[in-house]
Amino acid sequence: MLLVVGLGNPGTKYERNRHNIGFSAVEQIAEKFSSSPWVKKFRGELCEAKINKHRVLLLKPLTYMNLSGESVAAAAHFYKIPPENIIVIHDEIDLLPGKLRVKLGGGSGGHNGLKSIDAHIGPDYWRVRIGVGRPEVKENVVSHVLENFSKEELATQKKMLTAIVEYFPLLTEGDASGFMNKVALKMKA
Repeated sequence: MLLVVGLGNPGTKYERNRHNIGFSAVEQIAEKFSSSPWVKKFRGELCEAKINKHRVLLLKPLTYMNLSGESVAAAAHFYKIPPENIIVIHDEIDLLPGKLRVKLGGGSGGHNGLKSIDAHIGPDYWRVRIGVGRPEVKENVVSHVLENFSKEELATQKKMLTAIVEYFPLLTEGDASGFMNKVALKMKA
């Protein structure tokens, strides 16, 4: 069983923010793979999908970003899912819009959602980092991630989400390199 977590903040006020790209990704994965209805559980919203032969739980923590680890840990402990079977999809300011990286483990890079997850389950889970760009002034990072995507960025992110959903089965099979390559090719097309 896999647990796929999309990071974001709950509520309509935040839904188009750069910080909510993880929520958007899991919502579209759920839609594509005919998931069960979303239910409120583990301080989040949870649904189940079947991707290839895998039972995949999709989770959107409703704890707000800084406490995401509470929701992730509750679901992981209940279903006895080890960190290496958890995939967290999140925004990444150190990547330009239209870029994506996947890696197992690592640091939080200052991302408060990842810091919270690390504190609750350790750092050894998969991260799907979706580029949202960095503001020119370091002090503007918080306002940058809590702002809505520009029209230009929105078109890029829509294309990115489509590619993530299309090739997500590769990631469930453990083919992170193949997944990244296919997404990158789709973004260049």
